[in-house]
Amino acid sequence: MRAFIVELANRPGSLASVAEALGARGINITGTAGATAGDHGSLALTADDEDGARSTLQANGWTFREVDMVVARTDHQPGALGKAARRLADAGVNIETMFVIGADDGKADIAFGVGDAAAGRDALGDLCVS
Repeated sequence: MRAFIVELANRPGSLASVAEALGARGINITGTAGATAGDHGSLALTADDEDGARSTLQANGWTFREVDMVVARTDHQPGALGKAARRLADAGVNIETMFVIGADDGKADIAFGVGDAAAGRDALGDLCVS
């Protein structure tokens, strides 16, 4: 699984434009996170059609990069995110983005976008599910 990190202007309609373009191509967004800082922001997303998402972003001229995702299943309790993030940090794995992709039965699945997926999986160890 790969995430697309899209650079956007911090203004009304930026998110809508990306989501509409993907939707018009029949591409479903399966996970997302975003934030702004000043005049700019980033939207991280996963999609059910990565090739289609890539070509849609390119065709519309959006600046973006791609990162591999690794998924950790953690306990849904205080400190669990810190534990997973610490494992990655101690292994020298940088987190480019992250978002919760599911939660049930006292567990949370957290997708981490990282520069080195193999190292990320190794660092997460028993927490890693993909």
